[in-house]
Amino acid sequence: MNPDDVSPAHDRDLLADHTARLLATTARLDDVSAPSLCDGWSRGHVLAHLARNAEAIERLAGWAVTGERQDMYPGGTASRDAEIEAGAGRGPAEQLADLTRTARSLEPALEALDGPLAAERVEMRGGYEVAAVRLPFLRLREVVFHHVDLDAGFSFDDVQPELLRGFVGDAVDRLAVGRTPPDVTLVADEGDSWQVGAGTTTVRGSLGGLVLWLSRRIDTGVTSPEGTVPGLPRGA
Repeated sequence: MNPDDVSPAHDRDLLADHTARLLATTARLDDVSAPSLCDGWSRGHVLAHLARNAEAIERLAGWAVTGERQDMYPGGTASRDAEIEAGAGRGPAEQLADLTRTARSLEPALEALDGPLAAERVEMRGGYEVAAVRLPFLRLREVVFHHVDLDAGFSFDDVQPELLRGFVGDAVDRLAVGRTPPDVTLVADEGDSWQVGAGTTTVRGSLGGLVLWLSRRIDTGVTSPEGTVPGLPRGA
C-alpha cells in the first residue's frame, strides 16, 4: 500500500462505525457457542480473539508513541491461543463487556498516533513489521473480517465499497509478495480490477464476494470464465 494512501484519522472513523456495528451484533447474540466461519472456532473464540487483539494493537500503538518495545502478544502464540481458549466459553454478556471495554481503551491509543512517533515501525506477531500509522487499518480489518466470521447476519456486502476496495488492494499487495503468488486478474462487478503476477486466470465477483474469497477462501461469490476458481496460498 502506498504510504500516501494511509489516513489513520479516516481509518479510525471507519473503525468507530464498524466497532459499533460489531457491538450491536454481539448484543443480539444469545448463543456464542455456535460455530463461526473460522475453522475450529466458535463465535466465543472469535469474540475473545477480538478483545485480545484490541489489547495487542494498543500495546503496539504504545510502542510507537513511547519508543519502548512491547510484544504484540506477550508470551507468544501459545499464550495468545491459551487466552482465546480461556475466554471462548464465557456467556454473551461477558463477551460483550470485554469487547466493549477493550475497544474503548484502544481509542485514545490510536488517536495518539497523530502525534510525533518515537518508533515509525512496529512488529506484529510472527516478526512482520508494519508502519505504525497502519495500526488503525489493521484493527479495522480485524473487526470487519471477524464480524463476518460470527455468521450472525453481517456480511461483506454490508461494508462500504471504498473499504472493500481497500481490503482487496491490501490482499493483492500481500499475495504479490508471497512465496507463490497466483497469476490472477480480479474483476469486480463494480468496475474495479487488480492483477497479481501474470494475471492469467480471471476471477470475477462483487467487491464483497472477492473479499470473502481472498480472506476466507470461500468462492460462493466469485466465478472464473476459465472454469474452476483457482486456489489461494495459505497465509496470503
